[in-house]
Amino acid sequence: MRPDIMTVVLITMLIGLIIILAVNRYQKKLLDRKHQLAQEALDADYSQKIRDLELGAKEELHTKREVMDKELFERRKRVSDEERRMEQRRTKIDRHSSDLNKREKELNKYKSDVEQKDQEIDNKLQEQAQELQRIAGLTKSEAKDELMRATEKESRDDMARMIRSIEKEAKSESENRARKLLVLAMQRVSSDQVSEHSTTTVPIPSDDIKGRIIGRNGRNIRSFEQVAGVDVVVDGAPDSVMVASFDPVRREVARRALSKLILDGRIHPAQIEKVVGESREAVEAIIKEEGENAAYDAGVPGLDVQIVRLLGKLKFRTSYGQDQHSHAVETALIAGVIAAEVGADVGISKAGGLLHDIGKAIDHEVEGTHAAIGAEICRRYGISPEICNAVAAHHHEVEQESVEATIVEVADAISGSRPGARRENFEQYVKRIRSLEEIASSAEGVKEAFALQAGREVRIIVSPDKVDDLEAIKIAKEVANKAENDLQYPGQIKVTVIRETRAVHYAK
Repeated sequence: MRPDIMTVVLITMLIGLIIILAVNRYQKKLLDRKHQLAQEALDADYSQKIRDLELGAKEELHTKREVMDKELFERRKRVSDEERRMEQRRTKIDRHSSDLNKREKELNKYKSDVEQKDQEIDNKLQEQAQELQRIAGLTKSEAKDELMRATEKESRDDMARMIRSIEKEAKSESENRARKLLVLAMQRVSSDQVSEHSTTTVPIPSDDIKGRIIGRNGRNIRSFEQVAGVDVVVDGAPDSVMVASFDPVRREVARRALSKLILDGRIHPAQIEKVVGESREAVEAIIKEEGENAAYDAGVPGLDVQIVRLLGKLKFRTSYGQDQHSHAVETALIAGVIAAEVGADVGISKAGGLLHDIGKAIDHEVEGTHAAIGAEICRRYGISPEICNAVAAHHHEVEQESVEATIVEVADAISGSRPGARRENFEQYVKRIRSLEEIASSAEGVKEAFALQAGREVRIIVSPDKVDDLEAIKIAKEVANKAENDLQYPGQIKVTVIRETRAVHYAK
């Protein structure tokens, strides 16, 4: 029984193995078939793609060939047109060349005829000169000398009149152009603000406030003077207190602080120190703001912070009653207008005009003239040499190296000398007018002399029997030169000499 089971099992296992082998072989054939079909499909797809690519490439090549053929046709057409135009130009040039050759031959012939005629004329002139010498009994040089002596006397007066006429015309033209240019500059600026100055007088409401300012045994006033760095005068006037200091900024700080203390009423050393500190900060803020406004109004950007601060300090600096902050801006604008009119550098002229008096911001602290101090400040903070020279030379302390420096000097004179710009007391005004009339009357042959237009013009009336026209011109020049050397005045003085001849006769 047992061996039969084993046999059956073995047979079963053998049959199963055979079945597995058969199944595996079938699966392998099936896989091989699928692989073959897939490979055939891939090959067919690859062949189709290759055919599509070849077809696309042929179409693209055909399209490009058509485009290239079209471009080649257009280029050939353009070349053909250009060749045709060149041929036409060549024909025209040949025709012009032929015409030029013909004209050259005509000119050569004409030149030969002219030379021949010139020779004939020279021969005739020589014959005439010899005949004149024979008739007059004089040689050519002797006749020439005699003619020169005869005409010299007659032409001298004509020459003098001509020179006077030319000089008058040139002077009139130059004055008109200069006057037009300066008036144009002043009209474009048209500054309404004439002058401002920092006051050093602080009004007080009562004598009780004055006593508080002084304090017990002078404690408050001493504390104020030490903290603010100024001198306080309480006995100058009954209703005011005077603040004195060589530094205009320090004086402004003291004025503001004292006004605030008087308004508050609490005056003691601690409060004084606090209020002075606040006033100093407020003035510094004003200085910064005014410096920036000056640079903006003048159209001069890119200045160093310290330069801007010094421009702001000019707000509290005056000269002859004229606010130097406004004067600097006005000078810059006038210089810019003049530079634009004459074709100079507007930027350099504006910057030079704005900075020309910057030395006045610290001239009470540093030795030297304000022009030299200002030029050194500009060099220290990287301002260009042209602008530094304009600052240094606006009072002729150094030589002016550019036309912009001259423009800055002119603009400064216009801003400082225009009507209302500066204050002049009555005594100085009368003295200047009287001196001008005395200089004008000192010339020989002068009958009367009058100073007009606040001393900007002097009219001189001369005796016509003692002074001729040439002498009148000489008197005008002498008076102008003497006024330049002996007087100090703003702007310029016009000297007019009047020589009037009157013919009088009586009918009886």
